[in-house]
Amino acid sequence: MSQIFITGASGTIGSAIVPRLLARPDSTLTLLLRAQDDADLQQRLHTLLHHWQIAPGSAMAARLQPLRGDISQPDFGLDRARWQAVAATTTHIIHCAASVKLTMPMAQALATAVQPTRTVLALARQASQAGCLRKVDLVSTVGVWGRTPGRMPERALPEVQQFHNTYEAAKAQAERVVWEEGVGLPVTVHRPSMVVGERDSGRVLHFQVFYHLCEFLSGARTFGIMPALGQTRLDTVPVDWVADAIAWSSHTDAMAGRILHLCSGPERAIALPELQHLVRQRWQAAGRPLPALRTVPRSWLERLIPLIGLLAGQRVRRALRGLKPVLEYLAEDQSFDNTATAALLDAAGLPLLPRERYLGPVLDYYLASKAAGGPR
Repeated sequence: MSQIFITGASGTIGSAIVPRLLARPDSTLTLLLRAQDDADLQQRLHTLLHHWQIAPGSAMAARLQPLRGDISQPDFGLDRARWQAVAATTTHIIHCAASVKLTMPMAQALATAVQPTRTVLALARQASQAGCLRKVDLVSTVGVWGRTPGRMPERALPEVQQFHNTYEAAKAQAERVVWEEGVGLPVTVHRPSMVVGERDSGRVLHFQVFYHLCEFLSGARTFGIMPALGQTRLDTVPVDWVADAIAWSSHTDAMAGRILHLCSGPERAIALPELQHLVRQRWQAAGRPLPALRTVPRSWLERLIPLIGLLAGQRVRRALRGLKPVLEYLAEDQSFDNTATAALLDAAGLPLLPRERYLGPVLDYYLASKAAGGPR
């Protein structure tokens, strides 16, 4: 019997992992969810059940135990009795919860990355002392390498000093906490790259950085004004493949102590001009009018953003405020090695997917969902 404690079940990756864990009939899941009160907790669970296409009151739903808490609080905001009860029964911990905002103040970024990691390790140590813990899986990001040039290896971090944003910096610090303070615990760290929707359907619970980047590449938000893209490549992975890998790792003891780069790798990453062509092709096929593209130096575009915001509507102005951190990613051609991870997952029956398999459905789902007023 597996008693799995999971944070971030309402997030992009966590929401994809839960159904895979439930596919194991001997698994019961405790979902740590932030909610105002018990009624709000049940409503949040109901929304997730709808996304998972699980009937409320079904036998599968009965194996989900929602728990109201907050990752930024000591002991996840749980009272001592509840914390002790969780620690005394938990066999597996999967920590997915995080804020993916790229412009957080550093203190806030640390509160949503480092503090929760320390709490997860504390829970793991107590569960280990109780004799029940078997595995801990923590979701990080390939972004922990920050602005380090070249091909990023599948190993623990050196002292990376330069980051694109506070999200990356806080995640890197959280990883250091894992290896410095989690000694002796059966931990696997997962570093996904830019996560997109499912390979066949394109479904995803939240539209995050990739989709904002695609809106920018379409030219619709900048009146066609675009920096030179060069041959910078973007590493993307479908969320269901990431979830498959983490669910497999969570029940594979041999993965303890490993770092897995859940990314497409240098050879499979897509060049930005190719992605832009695909985006504009899909946008036009969906009937969304697009301006002709006009290339300007990146520094010019950054100076033009306030003017573009004045000429555009409120929704576009709001979107443009998040453009600067996206532009920073476009300025560097960085890649992530995944040789060892790909070999492990291929042997486990989880081979890497070519981008041609999933990017079309991902963009089509996004466009259809936005037209229907779908997820944010």
